[in-house]
Amino acid sequence: MQNELTNQLDKKIILLFFLTLYFSCSDQGNQVQVTDDSEWISLIDENLSDWDRYLSFKHQIDYDGTPPLDEAGNKIEPIGLNKPGFNVFTTMVEDDETIIKVSGEYYGCLASKNEYENYHLQLQFKWGDKKWIPRLDRLKDSGILYHSIGPFGVEHWRSWMMSQEFQIMEAHTGDFWSQATSAIDIRAYASESGLNPMAHESQDFLSFGENGEAGKYCLRSNNYENKPDEWNTLDLICLNGKSLHIVNGEVVMVLKDSRYINEKGEAVPLTKGKIQLQSEAAELFFKDIKIKAIENFSSEHLAFF
Repeated sequence: MQNELTNQLDKKIILLFFLTLYFSCSDQGNQVQVTDDSEWISLIDENLSDWDRYLSFKHQIDYDGTPPLDEAGNKIEPIGLNKPGFNVFTTMVEDDETIIKVSGEYYGCLASKNEYENYHLQLQFKWGDKKWIPRLDRLKDSGILYHSIGPFGVEHWRSWMMSQEFQIMEAHTGDFWSQATSAIDIRAYASESGLNPMAHESQDFLSFGENGEAGKYCLRSNNYENKPDEWNTLDLICLNGKSLHIVNGEVVMVLKDSRYINEKGEAVPLTKGKIQLQSEAAELFFKDIKIKAIENFSSEHLAFF
């Protein structure tokens, strides 16, 4: 009887030892993950103190990218930076969370006051109900423009800085657009028979953007957007010219060799810059915008390259 009790006690001691070892290793693993990366920094408050506001024009039907004219035929100048009174970007508090409302009524953006390089950006968005010309009968549209440099208004719509675009669009969230002369390589199927190229992790890298043989636009690999009235989580991870577009936890695009083409036709690395959140003829909301510096991709994300 005593031997049986001793054996049971020994088994409990052994079990307790392994449980202690397991949780110790688990805690150590969590600590390594935290110390490898910086802490999250919130980029949202009621005063939008981390952002500038830039607006160009009201939306136009069949806008061709040239400055619109008034009734007298005079060129209309962009509204400009941080001009009061337009209320395109406002905030509200719901359930103790600060939410940014983007009315979409004018072309423009929130532009971060700081530049960022080698980071993980995460935010949540959901669509509103309103749309404006020229999107009244089109899909709702917006986007995250990253590695943004130079003046506003250099791209087609004269509203944004040169950058790489992580598109936010109904059924197209995660698409890529080149802004101005930006360029990048994407794992993607090439276009065929008039079809757009489409990203997929199984494919080789194709060159997109200025002088890119694959064009300036690439479809995401699949549609992972939630229902229109539900929040979506977007992750943009950028490191040394590589980036991942992630929608609700799914990697939808793998990109590398971020660059732009200068006036001499030379490719120049484009690995840091401001972040722009677009206003583009559709109402939407942002919340829980945060960023942290990174030094490495996780092993899971590194495998995509």
